[in-house]
Amino acid sequence: RLRDLLALQQQLPMPAYAAQIVHVAADPFTHKVVIDKGSTQGLVAGAPVIDGHGLLGQVVRVFPFASEVNLLDDPKQAVPVLNNRTGERSLVYGDSQNPRGAELEVRFLASTADVAVGDTFVTSGVGGIYPAGLPVGTVSKVEKRSNTAFLRVELAPAAQLMSVSHVLVLEPIAQPFIEGMPNPDTEAHSPARTQTPASR
Repeated sequence: RLRDLLALQQQLPMPAYAAQIVHVAADPFTHKVVIDKGSTQGLVAGAPVIDGHGLLGQVVRVFPFASEVNLLDDPKQAVPVLNNRTGERSLVYGDSQNPRGAELEVRFLASTADVAVGDTFVTSGVGGIYPAGLPVGTVSKVEKRSNTAFLRVELAPAAQLMSVSHVLVLEPIAQPFIEGMPNPDTEAHSPARTQTPASR
C-alpha cells in the first residue's frame, strides 16, 4: 500500500506529503486520526488527505511534528461533490443517522434528482479546498421520503476510513477560513469569505 501511495504521489498535479496514521481517537463519536507529519514538514490546516482509493478527510489542526485529521464520515464535515454520471452538484456529510460513522450522506438533492445506486461521486473543486476529481464514494441506497422535498442518498466511502495506515496529504488549492471546524459549504456559498483583507 505504501508503494502504491508513493507511486500515486508522483502522478498528482500538486505537492503531496506521505504520512502515517499514529493515533485513532478512542471515542467512537469523534471521527479523527493523528498523522506523523506537521508544520515542520510543510503541512497546513485545511489540507485534503487521501489514501490509495479516495478522499479520507481534512487536516484541522497542525502541530510541529503531527497533525489532526477530521475523517470524511464526521457528520459536521462537508465536502462539495458532483455525480460523475450526471454532473449534478451537491454536498456530502458523514451520515448523521449512523453514529458509528463509516457511511456518508449526500444532502440537498431534490426528490426529482437523477441519482441511482452505483453512481460515483467525486470532489467538484467548488470552495477552493479540495481539488476536483477525487473519489468520494459510491451510492449504496436512494430513498424517497414523503416528509421532505429531498432524497436520502447513502454513500459508501471510496477511502478505507478505518483500515488505512499510510496516507497522502495534499496541498490545498487555497487556504480555507477555519474557525473551529473547516466548512467547505460556507466557503463555497459565502461571498463575504471569498475575499478577506488577509487574502488581498
